[in-house]
Amino acid sequence: MIWEETQPAVEGACAALNAALVGHKAPFKVETGGRTGKMVDFTASGTVTLPSGEEAPANGFMEWEIPRKAPDGWPAAAKAALETFWKARINRQKEIDASIAARAEFENLYDKPYEDKKRIRVAGPFTVESLSPHSISPVDEHGELIDQINAAEGLHLPGEREAENYRKAIMENLAKAGVHQQDKKDAIRFDTLAPWPGEWIGAEGRYREGEGEDAVERRAGIFIGPEYGTVSRADLVACAKEAGDFGMDIVIACAFNFEAHAQEFHRLGRVPILHARMNADLHMAGDLKAGGGNLFVVFGEPDIELRQEGDRYRVELKGVDIFRPATGTVETSEPDDIACWFIDTDYSGESFFVRQAYFPGAEVPYKALRSTLKADIDEEAWDSLKRTVSRPFARPKSGRIAVKVINHLGDEVMKVLSI
Repeated sequence: MIWEETQPAVEGACAALNAALVGHKAPFKVETGGRTGKMVDFTASGTVTLPSGEEAPANGFMEWEIPRKAPDGWPAAAKAALETFWKARINRQKEIDASIAARAEFENLYDKPYEDKKRIRVAGPFTVESLSPHSISPVDEHGELIDQINAAEGLHLPGEREAENYRKAIMENLAKAGVHQQDKKDAIRFDTLAPWPGEWIGAEGRYREGEGEDAVERRAGIFIGPEYGTVSRADLVACAKEAGDFGMDIVIACAFNFEAHAQEFHRLGRVPILHARMNADLHMAGDLKAGGGNLFVVFGEPDIELRQEGDRYRVELKGVDIFRPATGTVETSEPDDIACWFIDTDYSGESFFVRQAYFPGAEVPYKALRSTLKADIDEEAWDSLKRTVSRPFARPKSGRIAVKVINHLGDEVMKVLSI
């Protein structure tokens, strides 16, 4: 209510400031928001599109871009409008803060230790170990690695081979637990799993495709990723080449982490590639009881359609492609099977920035939200987060967008599209 009462004064002062600066010859460098570092030309006309997809005046400010002090050379009318704007905005914030202070419950938090002589507290130096390397592989506009290093020739760098006890433990757990997907009936159970003397293929697994007398035995090449590290696209390319040379039907890549561009790589020629993300419990493989829980989980490629509507674009998420081991085919699941999905509408190739977020498979507890927030909930606004078709966005400057999909088990996969 306070916002609704005070916001017209803030917006009116912002409009008066923009009107007073029309035609001002000295441009202004924006310091906050989506246009940070860019210049506002007060002699321009029309609108510009912010990274969020929102339209902003080309020759004026949005509310969050307005500076605290007027630069030298601004006309007197603009300086007066700026002072009025900040008075209105500060007044709005003071009323909101006073309302919160008058009604919000609070608790003083401070250290309250108690003595327990039955316990021994040990403190000392410790280290933090990251499983995701901070270096990235350079890619071109098609998402291909520029430097294929030694992996393209199937050569390991010195020290890349994992300890034998780690590989042995992974093999033991894989043989007993199998490879799981979201639906239990799509799990892959190996009839046999034996070591394979390959450069990249570490084991050969055999499983049955189909049921009854029509079942066919398939050979799977098992690639075991590093215990501490990330699997790259080049690793999977070399692995798939080796599997094809040995006449294997499929590659199952087991790893703790996959690079973004490795997650997009699902087939090389006739050889499909399944990305089986290994549970972090396998870092304790030597002490872990074999066969417990979902240790190897496959999350398929998202089924995405890119639409163009004039000079804008939309993304529709139709589901996730799931490999059916009983038939050897790939089918698309329903969007409701997805917990959430995110879009980076201007993917840099280095980091994923969430610009749009949706939760199609989540139930929105309106009653719990009302009691928690002690306010009315706009159900229509919350329902807009359950969409499978994105909001429109402008053509990315990088020429690429990225879509990240996460299932209910917490597994994620990313797909990059060129525009």
